[in-house]
Amino acid sequence: MGQNTESKNTAMSAEELVAEADTGGRRPFGLAGQILLFTALGWSIFQVWYASPLPFIFGVGVLNDTEARAIHLAIAVFLSFTSFPATKHSPKSYIPIQDWAMSLIGAFCAAYLFLFYNQLADRPGNPTQFDVIVGVVGMILLLEATRRALGPPLMVVAGVFLTYTFAGPYMPDVIAHQGASLNKGMSHYWLTTEGVFGVALGVSTSMVFLFVLFGALLEQAGAGNYFIRVAFALMGHMRGGPAKAAVVSSAMTGMISGSSIANVVTTGTFTIPLMKKVGFSAEKAGAVEVASSTNGQLTPPIMGAAAFLIVEYTGVPFIDVIKHAFLPAVISYIALVYIVHLEAMKANMQGLPRIHKIGLKGSLIGALSIFIILGGLIWIMPPLLGWVKVMAGDATGWVVALGLAVIYIALVKFAARYPELDTTPEINELPPVGPTVKVGLYFLLPVVVLVWCLTVERMSPGLSAFWATVFMMFVVITQRPLMAYFRNKGDDVQTAYKTGLSDLFNGMVSGARNMIGIGVATAAAGIVVGTVTLTGIGLVMTEFIELISGGSVMLMLIFTAIISLILGMGLPTTANYIVVSSLMAPVIVALGAQSGLIVPLIAVHLFVFYFGILADDTPPVGLAAFAAAAISQGDPIRTGLQGFMYDIRTAILPFMFIFNTELLMIGITGPIHLISVIVVAVIAMLSFAAATQGYFLVRSKIWETAALLLIAFTLFRPAFWLDMIIPPYEERPGTELMSLAEGVKDGGSLTIQINGIDLQGNDVSKAVMIPMGPKASGTDRLNFAGIELRNEDGKAIVDNVMFDSPAAKLGVDFDFEISGVQVETDRPTKQIMFIPAFVLLGLVILAQRARRRKEVPSSAARAQGA
Repeated sequence: MGQNTESKNTAMSAEELVAEADTGGRRPFGLAGQILLFTALGWSIFQVWYASPLPFIFGVGVLNDTEARAIHLAIAVFLSFTSFPATKHSPKSYIPIQDWAMSLIGAFCAAYLFLFYNQLADRPGNPTQFDVIVGVVGMILLLEATRRALGPPLMVVAGVFLTYTFAGPYMPDVIAHQGASLNKGMSHYWLTTEGVFGVALGVSTSMVFLFVLFGALLEQAGAGNYFIRVAFALMGHMRGGPAKAAVVSSAMTGMISGSSIANVVTTGTFTIPLMKKVGFSAEKAGAVEVASSTNGQLTPPIMGAAAFLIVEYTGVPFIDVIKHAFLPAVISYIALVYIVHLEAMKANMQGLPRIHKIGLKGSLIGALSIFIILGGLIWIMPPLLGWVKVMAGDATGWVVALGLAVIYIALVKFAARYPELDTTPEINELPPVGPTVKVGLYFLLPVVVLVWCLTVERMSPGLSAFWATVFMMFVVITQRPLMAYFRNKGDDVQTAYKTGLSDLFNGMVSGARNMIGIGVATAAAGIVVGTVTLTGIGLVMTEFIELISGGSVMLMLIFTAIISLILGMGLPTTANYIVVSSLMAPVIVALGAQSGLIVPLIAVHLFVFYFGILADDTPPVGLAAFAAAAISQGDPIRTGLQGFMYDIRTAILPFMFIFNTELLMIGITGPIHLISVIVVAVIAMLSFAAATQGYFLVRSKIWETAALLLIAFTLFRPAFWLDMIIPPYEERPGTELMSLAEGVKDGGSLTIQINGIDLQGNDVSKAVMIPMGPKASGTDRLNFAGIELRNEDGKAIVDNVMFDSPAAKLGVDFDFEISGVQVETDRPTKQIMFIPAFVLLGLVILAQRARRRKEVPSSAARAQGA
């Protein structure tokens, strides 16, 4: 009894931490509580309406992007002041009058662009005194709303950048600029889409809200509990089973949760007590949950809010972002399961007992059914719907909707044969595999709708999320009445229908409350972006960072990772990503080009994204670790440190995919190449995990740990060693560019070294990779790239660069000299380095197997003697 009470208390304290961090700790009574409730509901309704095609169909409520952003921020600011107390000692049961005043004034300032849109459009760049006052007051209140919702760090960062804008002439010479007047600054930050109402807030408005709402509705419908129970049913009986189930369930719930802290509490309430029960210490149990939950935001297809910002900042379609992020996320989770297995092996842990005995056939069917059905729906449905399009024509939408409804009803009827899932956090016996998997298969349908809209229909992320959310609303309302009907509980159908409407209401409110912090964070981070565009600090940062890094790309990456981790201790992932990517991403690309390393922009942005997420468990501020410690009753700092140790496997991945873009599925030539990349990446990651744990088949010796690290590095980056033996490129003079271009393979490219002075008078010296297009003459292929050459004093000079051509986009300009061309040398494929790596891995395995054979009899003898 005492243990149950303690479990409930720790879960309650963790829930309070989530409330304070994500949704606000204030719960007022009476009219104030109703206002907060219905404001949140209204926000969700507004966002669904804005994302839908309905405004254009009916010609009502059509808003442009700027107007929608203003309304979005106005509601976020209003809820920040009313939901989040000013201090820890401020009242939580009612809203003080000053908070009401600030919430209304802040909402008015944020909505100013919407309320006076036409008037502001008539005087661009010429603000009135009242415009400036609104901008100043709005900026102050936005910073205070940010402090309340997210703590001081983001407010301080934004304040520093604001100060830099207005105090430019007084800054040190290396970062000094001419400064900006109050009128110019406020006009830029508050009355245009260059600052607060910029791209970041636009992404929050058009995409992120719908995905967060979709996740909240899934959770309200019971999908979170379903994923947890399925994970336990499948993996709970293995060594350290609850910890492995924690990893798998966190990966699945990570798809529907944009918050590491909420993910910790959702799954940790179940998993952490059970991990302790099978032998994990409080700190290690919390750390496993932290490492699992922080990585949840890496899991496609939904990922975290920052993923949608990557789409906007890089111009890469969302489906391609999913593709690039898929393999790193998968191998990271596989490695974490393996780390848990090694921890269990070291401590000789066992899994939970399985009460429901099943044979091999039942086990395989149960374990594979969820993946078979999900894969079938994703891979079989698209060609099936393609056939439906041909047959149904314009009626395809209605036919698909009817088909989905039929499949959904059939799956609910199928699920009704089995008992409802238990929702209590205590799992004393493992649930049976078959019934547990089958009772919630219909939860996969909304995810399938989302993936299908994104991948097959190629809809925008916002519109895809809208249709998935609409279907999810239908599920939330109807699942309980249908279950009651199919279970022959006709009298309960009306009650179940009312419960479904209540679930929909609560899910809509929960989704909006989860967005408060993201809404103000993206607005406040827009201050940083606005400062970059207003002051030109981006160019200053490029020169400054190039100076301190000595032009080394590796030092630059380490520097960026450290900045992301430091900022991420206090900033949410979204704001951290905006700040660091705005300042550092262009620098890394430029430095890489100067070093001859062509770094895809998506790789740099994913690099920043990964380290922003890892900051959630970085002591001393990692809130996810505090949430886990509240449940495990362990030390939060030690929990965070242990969690970060488990996450080292994730921390090395960004460095690897910068230098080996095949890990992002860039440059994959076919299915065999893809399979080999996946297999090798998994082996590399498992080797690295074993090295960090000091345990493989048995406890590793120092030389074995070093060998495993060497194996992992070689498999991740095989070209490193080959480059030392045979250089990858041969430097040829620029005058040979024409003939070299003709010899490039169909669809290939050439890397050229350019030198010159740009229009701003800056010296430019960098390497760029220009596409050569289809097979043709050298002149035609250079025309395809957008370059015309002239020969001058034995030098190849750019005579003309075509407008909007690939060369122009890469920064090639008139009168630049092409000083060299890098041509691939004729050498063996880099995969040849896998051979010595696998030979070394075989030697480690043989050595450890021999030692294990000796250790097992001696262990048995000691046990017999005892």
